[in-house]
Amino acid sequence: MESESALHVPGTSAAEHLPPIYPERAPRGTAGSLRAWQEEAINRYLAADSRDFLVSATPGAGKTTFALRLAAILRANRVVSQIVVVAPTEHLKVQWADAAARAGIHLNPRYANSQGTAYGRRFHGVVVTYAQVAQKPVQHRMLVERERTLVILDEVHHGGDSLSWGDAIREAYGTATRRLSLTGTPFRSDDAMIPFVEYAPQPDGSKVSVTDYDYGYDRALIDGVVRPVIFMVYAGEMRWQTSAGEQMQARLGEGNTKDITSQAWRTALDPAGEWIAKVLSAANRRLTEVRTQIHDAGGLVIATDHAAAKAYAEILRKITGEEVALILSDDAGASARIDEFSAGTSRWMVAVRMVSEGVDVPRLAVGVYATSSSTPLFFAQAIGRFVRLRRRGEVASVFIPNVPTLMQLAAELEKQRGHVLEGPGSAEEMWDAEAALLAAAEQEDRASEELQHEFHYEAISSDAHFDRAVFDGAEFGGYAEVESEEELDFLGLPGVLEPNEVRALLQQRQARQARRSAAKQGITEHAPERSEAPEALHRTLSEQRRLLNSLVGMYARVSGEPHGAVHAELRRVCGGPPVAQASVTQLQQRIDLLRKRLRH
Repeated sequence: MESESALHVPGTSAAEHLPPIYPERAPRGTAGSLRAWQEEAINRYLAADSRDFLVSATPGAGKTTFALRLAAILRANRVVSQIVVVAPTEHLKVQWADAAARAGIHLNPRYANSQGTAYGRRFHGVVVTYAQVAQKPVQHRMLVERERTLVILDEVHHGGDSLSWGDAIREAYGTATRRLSLTGTPFRSDDAMIPFVEYAPQPDGSKVSVTDYDYGYDRALIDGVVRPVIFMVYAGEMRWQTSAGEQMQARLGEGNTKDITSQAWRTALDPAGEWIAKVLSAANRRLTEVRTQIHDAGGLVIATDHAAAKAYAEILRKITGEEVALILSDDAGASARIDEFSAGTSRWMVAVRMVSEGVDVPRLAVGVYATSSSTPLFFAQAIGRFVRLRRRGEVASVFIPNVPTLMQLAAELEKQRGHVLEGPGSAEEMWDAEAALLAAAEQEDRASEELQHEFHYEAISSDAHFDRAVFDGAEFGGYAEVESEEELDFLGLPGVLEPNEVRALLQQRQARQARRSAAKQGITEHAPERSEAPEALHRTLSEQRRLLNSLVGMYARVSGEPHGAVHAELRRVCGGPPVAQASVTQLQQRIDLLRKRLRH
């Protein structure tokens, strides 16, 4: 085993014998420019000169490059001589080792617990998984105590996945010389303490994780480091039969109860239904448009389970006439297929969970969120697969069902989230609005998972229509039939645009959709101008809804159109979400338009 420094004195802490850091000493094998945030984070680390350091950086920003450049500096300055990287999955072990080699650091990704503490003299350290450490924490502690060791904990929130994992990580790396913790999602879906993370007590009794350096999606977007994301939202009519033989019907996004929303959502994802087939077809059309400018652009469908993933892959094969890369989390050849897809130019990959976090496939530009998972953590990790930027101007498009939880998460993509631990008292009393939102999302996801096992039903039919586009927290467009001109307007957006150009084009598409809709109905008036202070702001939302529904009923009787068709037409002309989610201002615009039509 190569060594650049003596072992620490037995019986003492390795941290007590650290040599000074000399930032000006450039390590060999690390040539290449860093992004501004990476240089800033390295400088802050060197200034802090502390044993533990937590960096939160949005997916796609370059956490791996930052960590390995810092590791090279620490080795060159003889602060450490051995590097241990702890990664979430087996596939990421190889990915880390390849990246480390480019930085002049040789890590062994094939190291197994059966090898004891011997991993080869040619290497500067190893890459292991959290599960591997949990199996033999004492052995891994002996490994890091051999030399001054930097432990890089990739996606450190996995250290809180279970009490046993957290205890194992603490035991294995409690005596490490340095620990660098990385995360792209600085929050958890539960309240488990994350090892080696400092928590600051809050006045309400909760504890909030302290990040030493934070680089969020909003700043990365401004810096041109990540892609902007356009969410293509699809709704539709769902029908299913319960185990009791009762037939149910509901529309996605129409203000249903949580149970009905969950059942309708699962019906939409049923591979035998029309909804998922139409959404996959629309996503493929979008990918074709993107590939006119980004020739190797690829798409990823994230499925709930293996059966659905295989069915989706077959649907895409029939649509495209091409084979689809199928990635199943327990498939031994999954890593090789991911690498092959990443290096190739084929169109589609379908996966269950293996590419939900950390896997680097930079050419992914179009995604379909076809899973029933709705935790903020999983959603952020999934969207993170599409934001990695290769050249400025690339835009990501992600297709999602109109489900309230997902819509909320999509609208708040740029918000910064902190890892909050609950203190004494109720959640309503101590959490701020953000923490409450995350808790509600997690509660809904748990209910959804329980329903999957307990609720037996048979999907009867499903249909899909384009509902709206969401970008930078704003909504554009409205109801449009699949393969209509209105839908194609949004699917045909260029794949290379600056963020301000994205917003401008979406606004143009929305205005064009409204003009087409008005022309079809023989309407000459324009949609009422939007106002920040509508005439009826004194009314409550419930009053506005009742008034609108009453006017819709009157107009339906006069025109002979169904109520649903009238509501859809109002959304086409005025824009905005369904009635259940519309604001007072949006409802008033529809009321004004209906009154005008009823007068003629």
